[in-house]
Amino acid sequence: MKFLDLCKVYIRSGGGGSGCVSFRREKFIEFGGPDGGDGGKGGTVWAEAVDGLNTLIDFRYQQHFFAKSGQPGMGSQRTGKTGDDIILKVPVGTEILDEDEETILADLTTVGQRVMLAKGGNGGWGNLQFKSSTNRAPARANAGQEGVERTIWLRLKLIADAGLLGLPNAGKSTFLASVSNARPKIADYPFTTLVPNLGVVGIDGHEFVMADIPGLIEGASEGAGLGMQFLAHVERCSVLLHLVDGTSETVAQDYQTIITELEAYAEALGDKPRITALTKIDALDEETLEARFAELASVVDGEVFKISGVSNQGLPDVLRRLYQQILDGRVVVTDEAPWTP
Repeated sequence: MKFLDLCKVYIRSGGGGSGCVSFRREKFIEFGGPDGGDGGKGGTVWAEAVDGLNTLIDFRYQQHFFAKSGQPGMGSQRTGKTGDDIILKVPVGTEILDEDEETILADLTTVGQRVMLAKGGNGGWGNLQFKSSTNRAPARANAGQEGVERTIWLRLKLIADAGLLGLPNAGKSTFLASVSNARPKIADYPFTTLVPNLGVVGIDGHEFVMADIPGLIEGASEGAGLGMQFLAHVERCSVLLHLVDGTSETVAQDYQTIITELEAYAEALGDKPRITALTKIDALDEETLEARFAELASVVDGEVFKISGVSNQGLPDVLRRLYQQILDGRVVVTDEAPWTP
């Protein structure tokens, strides 16, 4: 399945049906009167977060969603049929933006959460509604309200507990493949990862979700490379795991490059809890490893781990630290009733 995390859709709610002008004409009834029914209400356009989806690819092949209009009213006080609603089923974590692609209309973060995007028009009144003591035979009815037409953007932010960051070929995909059942593409050239990958990681009987995004490069905040367009997928993470390639001769500079791009993208990302790890230690001799570890530790404000995704060195320790940070970042559950649609 192809990955798509941003799409533009056009929606329109149904218009209300017109009211009816009608009079009773039954045989043997001496005094007739108005009996025109009201028009039916137009269908409404909804968006609902559902389980089992992790891409917006369905909206690449259909971008127009028009709800049915209500049927007109009829004689004998018959109300027109209400138009059918339309429900846009989206993955959990989808943001709904206005046409300007900036104003957030809704953020669907739980399964079953639903939001109204365009309300259906009310049906018009039939002439029966206009009957009064001074107007016994009204000959007018209202037209139904028109539907609402608008353009919106759907933007998916994958919901993961931990996110992987690093330069291209820092070992992110290898790490994810080593600690989960995810099978991202792994190769010895940069930009192997073209779309985000999710994996469920298990440690000491506990599980959490980890997201791997394409590597960042210098100038990414100005549009260079691929990773910046996917950074939205780690905005919801509780903790970020920053992987630095141990085979690089400039580990301190590599570390600072990622931090600079994070802060340029969003201040909130720069302030997120981060854990740093020096990767590919299996490819280094003891002297080189200690020298590069010391160089990286001198610029990192916090603990630095030594790991290898190939030989699994140091992986349990960093996973335990990640899981503990995730627990610390979770909101304490209150006694309030859960949200229901």
